This record gives sequence, C-alpha cells and structure tokens, in this order.
Amino acid sequence: MERELNFRTPDWVKDAVFYQIFPDRFAKSNRVSKPNNLEPWDSLPTLYGFKGGDLRGVLERLDYLQDLGVNAVYFNPIFQSTANHRYHTHDYYRVDPILGGNEAFRDLLDEAHRRGIRIVLDGVFNHASRGFFQFNHILENGPASPYLDWFIVKSFPLHAYSARRKPNYEAWWGLRALPKLNTDNPQVREFIMGVAEHWLREGIDGWRLDVPLEIKTPSFWEEFRRRVKAVNPEAYIVAEIWDDAAPWLQGDHFDAVMNYVFTRAVWGFCGGPMLDTSFRPGGFRLRPLSGTEFADEIDRLLSLYPWEVTLAQLNLLGSHDTPRVLTLLRGDKRRLRLAVLLQMTFPGAPCVYYGDEIGMEGGDDPDCRRSFPWDESRWDADLRDWYRRCIRLRHTSPALRRGAFHRLWADQSAYAFARALPPDPPLVVAVNAGEAPAEVRVPLAPGGAGPLADGPWADILSGQTFPAADGALRLTLPPLSGVVLARGL
Repeated sequence: MERELNFRTPDWVKDAVFYQIFPDRFAKSNRVSKPNNLEPWDSLPTLYGFKGGDLRGVLERLDYLQDLGVNAVYFNPIFQSTANHRYHTHDYYRVDPILGGNEAFRDLLDEAHRRGIRIVLDGVFNHASRGFFQFNHILENGPASPYLDWFIVKSFPLHAYSARRKPNYEAWWGLRALPKLNTDNPQVREFIMGVAEHWLREGIDGWRLDVPLEIKTPSFWEEFRRRVKAVNPEAYIVAEIWDDAAPWLQGDHFDAVMNYVFTRAVWGFCGGPMLDTSFRPGGFRLRPLSGTEFADEIDRLLSLYPWEVTLAQLNLLGSHDTPRVLTLLRGDKRRLRLAVLLQMTFPGAPCVYYGDEIGMEGGDDPDCRRSFPWDESRWDADLRDWYRRCIRLRHTSPALRRGAFHRLWADQSAYAFARALPPDPPLVVAVNAGEAPAEVRVPLAPGGAGPLADGPWADILSGQTFPAADGALRLTLPPLSGVVLARGL
C-alpha cells in the first residue's frame, strides 16, 4: 500500500480539519456596505441572485468554527465577479467588494492565522469572464485588440451575449460567459503564475485548483508547483479531479485532490437502500455498496497513491458541486452519522461542507448552496454535537491523522479497520450500515497490523466495553451504528 515518494506534502494538512465556505451564503456582517437588490437570506437560492454573504461575516463566526473543531477553511472563489459563485473572474487581484474587498480579506486572514486556522483559496485559472479586462478589450476593439491572443478567438464579431448563436471562441463547456484563457501564450501563463504567487505572499496557505485538467499546456502545472513551493514550501495544492488522479500525484503536479472516489464509496456504503441514485454528481452513477464492496473499493483507493499523498487527500462528503449528503441519504441522519465517523477516522484531511453539521439539505446546484441559518432553533444540535465529538476524537488521536490503515473485517453490512501509529496502541473502527444487528469478529493478530491485545476494549465515543479473548475481538453492533475502540480506557 505504501510506495517510495520523492516529495513531501504539507505537514500541516495531515492535522487539518477543513470547512468549505461558499462566501455568498455563509454569513453576512453589518460592517460591509452592499448594493440594495439582494435576495432575502432565507429564500431558496437561484442561479443569478445574491444573498450578500461576506468575509467579515466569516470573521465574526470564527468562534463558531473553532468550537466545531475546524482549523482550516477552503473558500469558493472570492475575487471580483458578476456571478454569485464567483467562478466568472473579473479581477484576480481584487476581492469582490460585496464580500468586503481586500481589506476585509486581510483582516480575516490575519485573525484566522492568529487562531491557528489556515486559509485555502479557489484558483480559477482555466477560464475568466466576459468582464475580465483583456477579454473586454477584445469585445471593444475586435481583431485590433493587442490582447487577441490571450484567448482563442475563431471569428468576429464575438458572439458573447447572443443566446441564438454558439460562442465563436473557446469557452469552458461551451458556456459563453466563461472564455477559456490561452495558457499557451507565455503572457497568460506568467499572469496566472503571478496571481498565484501574489496571494501566497499575502499569506494564504494554498490553492484549490478548479478544473485543472482542462489546461493542456505542456509543463504548465509543473511550473505552477515549482513557483508556488518557491514562495511557500508548505503551501497546499489540491486539485479538483473527480476520479483516479494517480498521474497527477507523483510529486511534480499537485499535493492532493478532492477525494471524490472516497466520497462516492462512503455514500454507497452508508446510504445503502436509502441512497438516492437519481442524482448523478459529477456525472457519476451512484450505487449502494455492501460492506465487502466498500472494503474492496477502499483497498483500491488506498493502492492508487503513495501514502504521503493519501495523508493529504481532501476527504469530503459533499461540496458546492454535489447534492447535500443528507439529501443523498434521504434525510436519514443515522446514516449521516456513520458517514461522518468514517470521514473523521480515515487517512487524509476531512472537509465539512458548510451547514452539513447542522443538517442542511439541498439537491443539485443551486439548491445545494442555500444560506446558512443562524437561528439556532433551526439547527440539529445533536448532529452538530456528533460532528464536534468526531472531530475532537481526530484531533486527540495521532493514529487517526497519521497512523497506518489496516482492513480487519467486512461482510454484507459491516466493516472494521485499524489505525496504528506505534508506540501508541492501535484504534479499531467498526461500523454497521445495515438495518439489523451485526456480529463482527476482529482477529487479534491481523496480517500487517501487529497484534491487538486481549482484554476489554472500550468505545471512545460511548464508553461501552467489548470482550477480546480466544484470538478475536467480538462485537455486536446495533443497526446503523459505529464504534472507535481502544484498549484499557
């Protein structure tokens, strides 16, 4: 499972618990002046409407994030844009004024760092927007624009706004609002590298890269890595790749990816017959998984990458590009609790999509981007407490953050594994995703994991004890339940 690796991933990521924030929808502050035509905060999101969330609102909720156990934040794009999601970038050097501008971001970054919270920004470098200066220059000047080769223009006049005609320039997925940058142009390439370096010098802790595989320019991402790491060797470079990313995780491109392979496996196992397979997140077909199928998929996943990469993967249960995990599980919070337990005990950095911890729901975009309800009476307090407990367990258990992983047991409904980091004693995680009680027999001498001790084992989360004798740890797990066992509590 482990392979030799000639590079290292950022050390801090291995101890991180991320929280993903969609800036327009998380929180807003009275200290940020905004235009008037905003949608009501609690109304359902629309494709084009703005709710008015801002970065000072995030700053004012840092206590909330710290109480949850978060020590890293991944922000969806924050730069000036005409889209509520801000993937249509106008100015890569200016934080959107609706978010509070550069000053609000500076204050947020300083206070987050004072509290030990890292900040990772979304880098949208494959495409810009019709309002991006160089593209707007072409719109105004046609073939006479000096910036003509910043994009891939096929004919004139540009069909930038006519819905009846296809765009006559390269655009992401043919969307006329997202003209593709010509990264074969050295000037464009240097511009993007300069943006990345600038914000690292301002103090951000890494970049999440949007659709990086759309950039085909040879050696582009190799140069990006070299220049990012030259500014900050501990900067995190995490890419949006939805499937096997092994060719991109060999030391010359990215540190990690958004681990959607893990995500789909957890959805399938924890969702079981309740999984809503009518959704196709990322275009992938979903299916329920038995405990054995889940174990095999986890084994496959862990064989894809060097261990150093696995420890830095961004492990998520949902994002702005997927339905809410609770919606995929048809509102079954017992199944969500199991998914969270697996997420917080698996190798790699867990990432909580804002509001999942209080039971937010939502279908496909834009419904998965609802506003965070700050009225606590609307929260599922028990679910949030479960997130807090599982996150605290991860923070207090080095084995869960950096320990080796060993499969111990799998059957139709149950799965068990060990996390081991000598000289500390190993932990055993066991879950039953079935609707009936499950009998789990964990061998005390599993291959490769080292011997597990006889005597009673106790669930760290509940205090319940389980016997271990005659070469096995025997568990009877109630339906839809899980335990994290340590010996001698």
